[in-house]
Amino acid sequence: MLFFNVAKSQFPRKRNDRRKPSPKAGGRPDAAGRNRRPKSAAREPRNVTEISELRGPYDERQQSPGADALEPAVDVSSAPLEFRGYRLNPFQRAAFVAIRAGKSVVVAAPTGAGKTLVAEIAIADAVARGKRVIYTSPLKALSNQKYRDFKAVAGSEVGILTGDVSINPNAPLLIMTTEILRNEIFDSPRRLEGVETVIFDEVHYLDDPSRGTVWEETILFAPSCMRFVALSATIPNLKQFTGWLRTVHSHPVEQIESEYRPVPLHHYGYHPGSGEFELKGIRHVRRNVAHASERRVDPDLAKNLLTSLQQKKELPVLWFCFSRKECERRARRNAWRNFLTAAERDRVGGLFDEICAMFQQGIAGDLVEMRNFVSRGIGYHHAGMLPVHKEIIERLFTSGLLRLLFTTETFAMGINMPARTVVFDSLRKFNGVDFDWLRTRDYMQMAGRAGRQGMDDEGKVVSVLDTEDLYESPIEKIVFGELEPVQSKFNLNYGTLLRLSQHLGDRIENAWERSFNAYQFSSQSPDRRERNRARQLELLKKKLILLKKIGYLDERGLTDRGKIASKLAAFELQLSDCFFRGIFENLHARELAAAFVGIVYEGRKGEVLEHSVPPKFAPVKRAILDAVRMLKRHELGLKIPESIQAPDFSLTEATYAWCEGDSFDALERHTLAAPGDIIRSFRTAIQCLRNMRSALPPTYSLWQRLSDAISLLNRDEVDARRQLELSGVEVHNEDTENEQGYS
Repeated sequence: MLFFNVAKSQFPRKRNDRRKPSPKAGGRPDAAGRNRRPKSAAREPRNVTEISELRGPYDERQQSPGADALEPAVDVSSAPLEFRGYRLNPFQRAAFVAIRAGKSVVVAAPTGAGKTLVAEIAIADAVARGKRVIYTSPLKALSNQKYRDFKAVAGSEVGILTGDVSINPNAPLLIMTTEILRNEIFDSPRRLEGVETVIFDEVHYLDDPSRGTVWEETILFAPSCMRFVALSATIPNLKQFTGWLRTVHSHPVEQIESEYRPVPLHHYGYHPGSGEFELKGIRHVRRNVAHASERRVDPDLAKNLLTSLQQKKELPVLWFCFSRKECERRARRNAWRNFLTAAERDRVGGLFDEICAMFQQGIAGDLVEMRNFVSRGIGYHHAGMLPVHKEIIERLFTSGLLRLLFTTETFAMGINMPARTVVFDSLRKFNGVDFDWLRTRDYMQMAGRAGRQGMDDEGKVVSVLDTEDLYESPIEKIVFGELEPVQSKFNLNYGTLLRLSQHLGDRIENAWERSFNAYQFSSQSPDRRERNRARQLELLKKKLILLKKIGYLDERGLTDRGKIASKLAAFELQLSDCFFRGIFENLHARELAAAFVGIVYEGRKGEVLEHSVPPKFAPVKRAILDAVRMLKRHELGLKIPESIQAPDFSLTEATYAWCEGDSFDALERHTLAAPGDIIRSFRTAIQCLRNMRSALPPTYSLWQRLSDAISLLNRDEVDARRQLELSGVEVHNEDTENEQGYS
């Protein structure tokens, strides 16, 4: 019997899906988890759920502690009261009915409200009828976590496809990144046969500046037979998004929105001159704090705050910093603290050693310091760490033995690890150009990690403010303002245009006409709508002109260059231009590895040593730089916004050393790049090497050397498949790497 059987199976669930809500009486949380005034002092609540066929709104009012919300004013009589032993709340029952009726579902509900259970309902329903399900996520790390969770109880019925690993790709439930799904829709639609449902976790990622267009393209070009289950905690313009989905695909879409947050949030500020204060009293604090007092240069600005949280038993704390280095600095500054009893210290030390042994990690280097931190209940987590080190911290945090974790905002994306309290080290972050204040949506995404269902009556959120922030930050807007709407970032890249040209020919502009961007402007004035349309289509036209100018398209369609580029999935123009210039033709495997790493790597300012490249590689570097400069000049000449990434050969020495068998720790002699960035660049290069290999016939002379370069790079810490295997996930030997070049 399939493990998806509704009656008997037990999918892994987020911890805060497991218990009935127990909100604190007297305040009603809104959609973002912020508490409103008691009902007696508030206006009548607006309808918080819209049903696509206008059968009536929900009435999810705040109940007494431990009680469930009222039944929705819609017909959910066919929905069970429980699913796999867990009582369904109103929005989950409505989702159950919609999914069973063959509809797509868009669900917006606060963090911790139980959206994951909706995904499990969809999975169970599809697989029980012999259909397949794809679960997409915005991050590879989140995809790996979901795979481990499902694999633990589902065995061979779960597969995963990311750019790093391909395991059991024909499984009933397939975990993948959204980029992979987009590529499959274009390049290998036959592999999607039998897929009825696609789950988009964190669908608000659609307006990510660099990657949001991939989500939109995936929805836009998905086969009409697919149904969507879109989940988000922060999508205020839900009606608009759902309306677009209904225009893109003909099947009905159910819109479900819940404002009920099982664990209400309370928001505070902290200034060393006034201590902790409720944000509603910030004007009083501003009047009583002198301008000349504490400035943010003091590294112990929040020292007393942490002491206070510990004394009031408001741990564990997720402390968000918008700097990797600051996460580590904060951990070191607080290493004198001890949050654990002697027994807990022994337990966490034993668990740390056990996890390290499982991953075959000797306790040396960074792990020595990490062990010292965790023995006191302290940790840090950011994207610059080795992936295996991040996983060690994640496992320790779920054990409940880490009481203070300094982390960057990626910890709030998808990974379900709530804490009693969330602290913001700052309300400013670098947006890629300059430092700016957080958006309300960003703030609420992270703040939503506060409050553990079934454990806390409320979640606490504290923003640390220096004097300048106290007076200048738009904190009322950030915390209490309206959530910013999700905006389309539709921007067809060159690879997508090449793929579309095979299917749409000269009708590519039709793709934009169906986009979320076009839909969002459809309600604007005719003049504004037409200006936007002209601007978008002009950019599209310029990109097609460029592709024709450099020989990727002609009047008949794709040229040989275009056919190769359309199969590469990433860095299409850079790689195919270098290939057709013959730059790769005579390179040995190690040189190929260095060339591909140079093409995909994008260094962070101040994180590389003075470097040089081996003399024999210098002409290769110059040739690649010349090829990409020419592409960028074409973009500039056509006034196309810059999109072609320039090569960066700062990791060449490290790549050579790795290919020659050096240990990963030894690479620090060649670069100051963070370990996580090195791993990510090597893995991306491996993906591109696989893509190039899959685009060529095996008889081609370069084919074997591409394979050899993959083998040189893909070992030890770089090997993502190995990390999955060491984490306790059984990977059958017959599950070989995919040869089609997933990215």
